[in-house]
Amino acid sequence: MNSKIFETEGTGPQAFYICGPTASGKSALAMEYARKLDGEIVNADAFQLYRGLEIVSAAPSTQERELVPHHLYGVLSPQESANAGSYMRLAEPVIDEIKSRGKTPIVTGGSGLYLKFLTHGPAPLPSGDEKLRAELDTRSLDDLVAQLRALDPLEASRTDLQNRRYVERALEVCLITGEKISELRDQWEQKTRDVSQHLRGIVIQRSRADLHQRIAARTSAMLEGGAIEEVAALGTISENCSKAIGIREIRALIAGEIDRATCEELINAATRQYAKRQETWFRRETWLTPVEA
Repeated sequence: MNSKIFETEGTGPQAFYICGPTASGKSALAMEYARKLDGEIVNADAFQLYRGLEIVSAAPSTQERELVPHHLYGVLSPQESANAGSYMRLAEPVIDEIKSRGKTPIVTGGSGLYLKFLTHGPAPLPSGDEKLRAELDTRSLDDLVAQLRALDPLEASRTDLQNRRYVERALEVCLITGEKISELRDQWEQKTRDVSQHLRGIVIQRSRADLHQRIAARTSAMLEGGAIEEVAALGTISENCSKAIGIREIRALIAGEIDRATCEELINAATRQYAKRQETWFRRETWLTPVEA
């Protein structure tokens, strides 16, 4: 293991991040690092925040939680909504409290945007304006492109001008803020680089074949281990909670719409696709040190 991964600045403990695609072995490695770094584990998985999804979300077992303190697992009801911003507000005081006791927060999970908000904060771009967006929707793409080129030629030069959604968003930010979106992006990227210099963490990498095998094994164990009963007991859940892989597929199985084998394959396929998106996300997080599992 590269010793630089463990280097810290100052005298206090610094959070350590363990990231990677689903089924890559993050939880087991977090246990190992918690022992190495005198740490406590903090969840950064969007669905492990929920109670009642322990099997579907592959949350750490009761035995694992007894060995090392775990935080932010099962803290939301399935009816509650969550997003990257609400997660950041939950996690920051927990991490600060762990550090105040001289312990190292071991933050682990695969929800890239949640981790991004926690490590770097939200990007300084305004949310959409429905009235302005409705007005932009009435105009031709050529008209929108011409205005974007006039307001922010640099952003226009690096935007896919055939993609109406991209053009509208860039123009929307310029009009709402009165500033060039290119300058806002560049300032954010510079801040991101500055913050990244002081972060430490790893991203687990596995061969595609190995990861797919692990996904299949976990899906099979999940279905054998009570996931069907877990989903049946959920009742009404929030839109965010319903996005957890396995819920839609198992509900279709319970309703008699698909058989068990089809359910398992659908979960495997969705999980493989999700893992691929995670790998793409974490490749962009260059502050993370790749670790071959």
